[in-house]
Amino acid sequence: MFSLQGRTALVTGSRSGIGRAVAVALARAGADLVLHGRTDDLDDVEKEVRQAGGETTRWAFDLSETTAIPGAVAALPEVDILVNNAGIIRRAPAAEHSFDDWRSVLDVNLDAVFQLSRAIGVGMLARRRGKIISVASMLSFQGGVQVPGYTAAKHGLAGLTKALACEWATEGVQVNAVAPGYISTDNTTALRADPVREAEIRSRIPAGRWGRPEDVAGAVVFLASAAADYVNGHVLAVDGGWLAR
Repeated sequence: MFSLQGRTALVTGSRSGIGRAVAVALARAGADLVLHGRTDDLDDVEKEVRQAGGETTRWAFDLSETTAIPGAVAALPEVDILVNNAGIIRRAPAAEHSFDDWRSVLDVNLDAVFQLSRAIGVGMLARRRGKIISVASMLSFQGGVQVPGYTAAKHGLAGLTKALACEWATEGVQVNAVAPGYISTDNTTALRADPVREAEIRSRIPAGRWGRPEDVAGAVVFLASAAADYVNGHVLAVDGGWLAR
C-alpha cells in the first residue's frame, strides 16, 4: 500500500532540509528521484538517495525563472510524483518589506509551483495517474510576523492545492499539501537563534520541541502512495500540535 516501486519523483529544493529528507524517504519507499537544486550542488543528497536504493537524475534550475519552467521540464524523465518543496523567505516589517522581496518570494513559492504543477500535471492527466504534494506552512493558516510575502504565498499555495484537486481528482491525479510546523531548517535559523522568539515558539508546541525534516517526510510518502488515493485537496498539518493549541 505504501510502496512507490516503479515511480519517479521530482523533489524541488532537494539539496537540504525538508527536501532532502523527503527525497531519501521516497527512495526508501522504492521511488527513483529527480533531484533539484538552484545549482548543481547535489552530490551529498544524491549519494544518500542512492544508498537508500533510488536511481537519480539531477536538475539544476533557478525556479525564479518562472516563464522558462515548461521548457525545462520537457527535458526531464516522466514524473509520477511531484513534490513542490523549494521555497525562500524574506523577513522585514510590512511597512519596510520591499516589493522586490515580495516579488521574489511569490515567484519561487507560488508562481513556480503553478508552472511546475501545470507542466508536469499534463502528463499525469494523460496517464490518469499522479501525485502532486506541495509544502505549505503554518502560515497557510496564520498571519505570522514580518513575513508578508511568505504568508501570502503560502495562503495562495493552500488555495492552489484545493483548486487543482477539484479539477484533477476525477482524472486520477491527487493534489495535496503538507503544512510543516516549526522545523529546524535553514529557513528558521534566525528564529532559533533568537532566544526570546525560540522560547515563545517552543512553549506553544504541544510536542515540546521543534520538528525535524524527517518528521515531514513520512507524511509526504503517505500522500505519494496508493494509501492516499482517496485524499484530495487536503493540507495536512505536521506541526507537533501547534494548530490544536
